[in-house]
Amino acid sequence: MIYEDRNLHSLITLEEFKAIMGIDARDDKTALFCLVTSSLSIEQYCKRKFLRKQYFETIPIENNLVIPFREYPVVEILAVYSLNKLQFVKNKSEVPSGEILEPEFYRPMLGNDYNEEMMFELLLSPSLKPYNLVAVKVIYWAGYEHGAVPEDLSAACLELASWNFNRYKGKRIGMTGNIKGAGVQGEHFELSMPENVKALIEPYRRKTI
Repeated sequence: MIYEDRNLHSLITLEEFKAIMGIDARDDKTALFCLVTSSLSIEQYCKRKFLRKQYFETIPIENNLVIPFREYPVVEILAVYSLNKLQFVKNKSEVPSGEILEPEFYRPMLGNDYNEEMMFELLLSPSLKPYNLVAVKVIYWAGYEHGAVPEDLSAACLELASWNFNRYKGKRIGMTGNIKGAGVQGEHFELSMPENVKALIEPYRRKTI
């Protein structure tokens, strides 16, 4: 095998994809390309990452003791640092700055959204209010482990990768049919993501206001 599944940025494994598609090692390069691009397209559409990764996030408090994480589901909180105004302005790197908060000053909050624990927030202790805090810096792990991706996300990746693979092998990526009428004839562009794939991943899409 030319790689390890845990190092592949894909919501399903290459071996699973090959078994379902009935293809062999001669198409590994094309299959890998389709899996990675499909997974990235799904993440881009959903406006969030899905595979497990460590994050360094600086979050303004803004008079609110409930702090939402950018990425979710959160697997583990490694450390929380309090930042005053000066530290917040200077905090431009992944190097921890500020004073570390002990676990008794915060606790994680899980919220149910659609079919999974999609929202993960940090609740700060009210005892921190008198302090001059403007932000916290949180180091945490978030995302799904390889092999533990929800079934509908895996199915969406399979559908999209299969769609791209078949289009690629047919030398017609993103093209379909012929246009006739109004004096125009030729190929026209197809949507970059089929509607059935969008339906599968819609519950996982980050909601913005």
